[in-house]
This record gives sequence, structure tokens and C-alpha cells, in this order.
Amino acid sequence: MKKLIALVLALGLLSGGYYGLGKAYKHEIFAGAMAFEASLSELTEKTTQISVGEISYLENQHAGNKPTVLLIHGFAAYKENWLRFARAFKDDFHVVIIDLPAHGKSVKDMSLNYSLSNQVLWVHEFAQAVGLSRFHLAGNSMGGAISAVYAANYPQQVISATLMDPAGIHDHRSVMQDLLEEGNNPLVVVDTASFKRLMNFALEQPPFVPWPITQVSAERAQMLKPLHDKLFKDMQVGQGDGFKAVLKSIQVPTQVQWGEQDRVINYKNIETFSALIPNVNAHVWPNVGHAPMIEIPQESAALMLAHMLN
Repeated sequence: MKKLIALVLALGLLSGGYYGLGKAYKHEIFAGAMAFEASLSELTEKTTQISVGEISYLENQHAGNKPTVLLIHGFAAYKENWLRFARAFKDDFHVVIIDLPAHGKSVKDMSLNYSLSNQVLWVHEFAQAVGLSRFHLAGNSMGGAISAVYAANYPQQVISATLMDPAGIHDHRSVMQDLLEEGNNPLVVVDTASFKRLMNFALEQPPFVPWPITQVSAERAQMLKPLHDKLFKDMQVGQGDGFKAVLKSIQVPTQVQWGEQDRVINYKNIETFSALIPNVNAHVWPNVGHAPMIEIPQESAALMLAHMLN
């Protein structure tokens, strides 16, 4: 993170002083900072086409014999959420990180149905498009639900699955469920202040994020609010008892990681995942919120690596 801050400051000075930066420069700074972070994991941004449009993704250079890891972000997030986590895999694995449709730099289309089953299908199309035949799979939140269904539907492709604070089960009530009943979705950003509240709500250990990245992230989230509202509604279909049946059918070795201070989805739901998935190991992280790969990237990556290599 110190290197990232140094980059932001350097770009600011080149543009006429960090505190004097105008609106014209913050998007360039954001892009430069993200590219720098990606370079630390030796990741390059690429695009491919699937049936619903263009998909953006990150990929490292790899020899053909290295095993592949596919990482899937959560609701209203983007592929860069995995950057520091991915550093643990850069030397020994082929790493691929997708921007799901409606997220990041991938296709955004209000006419699409963003149901869980459709998102699983789109990830499958993506895997075929970029030539992934067998891989380790990991997802956070909504990406965790997608990963679980994917592992159940395509066991011939998935070597192992890691689910981090996965969506899909709500047997134990969360703070977010209370807020939703009050008509407040803390995951949908309407302004810069609500973006900062989201960070503090979702993460127990939010990392320091320099001004340009916070500002640009908030602005992009605001622009996507109508699409994310629709996506959130579409995603509610296919959860509950049907999702529990899917979990029972997962045959690949599966790990579930959960932050004990998760306010989005109650960590106690790990009990249901553990009871239903046949071949599972589970771990609860103390003092961690909804995104272990952001809050404790080294530790959560090490735990996943141990699972993959077991």
C-alpha cells in the first residue's frame, strides 16, 4: 500500500500538486494506481466476448503446466478487489480474475436478467472463451454463491472451491437484513458519503484508500446504481431451499472462509454451508468483516492455498 500511495502522490505532483488536482486528473490517477497494483501481481488487463457482450479480466503470464485459479468478486464490486490477495499465487499459478457482467469494465445492460443461474452460465461461457478447462475457483459474497453453483454444475472443471462470506443462505439474520426491511440497502451507493459508509459497513478492517481512488470508486458506483438495484432484485431468485439443494450436490473439495464481524451476511450461516456440502472445511476469521481477501489478503490467501494443495 505504501507503494500505491507513493504512486498517487507522484502522479499528483506531475499534474500540478496533489491537493490541487482537478477533476480531469483523478480518473487517470485511479487507472494508474489500479494498473500499478495489478503489476505487483504480474497481472495484465484483457477482454473477451461472451453471448451478452464484452468481459474484462486480469490474467498473469504463465507456463502451460501451471494450475489455474479463477477469482470472482461480489455484488457491486470489481476484479481489482482481489489484487493484493492474488500476489500469493503469482509465481506458481495461472491467475484469472473476472469482471462480472454489470461490474467493472464488463458489459452493462439493463435488459439482461442477472439471476444467479444466468451469472453461473456467463462465467462458464467466459471460462470457455479464455480456454480454462480445469481450475481452482474462489468467490466472495455473490461471487461465492456463483462459485458454489458453478462447482455443483461443472464438477469436471473445478479442482477445488473456496467460498468467502458467500451469499445464498440466510438462516441467521444479519444487520443488513434489518436495514433492508427499513428500505435501506447499504451496498448501493448514492453519493460519496454513502460509499464511505459502505466501506465501514462491509469491512471490519477497511484499508487506507487515497482520495482519488475513493472519489472515483464512489462516482462509478453512483452511475451504476440503477443497474445494481436491478441486479440485486434479480439475484434474490434462486436462493433459499433451492440453493441448499445445490450445496448438497457439490462434490469437489470446498473451503468456506467467513469473517466473524460480517454485517452483510451473518457468519453463523457457515454452519449451514458446513452441514450441507459433503467435502468441506470451514474457518471463521475473528475481527474480519465481509471481505477477507481485502481485509487480510495474505492470511486468507494462505488458507486457500493450503486447501488447494491438500
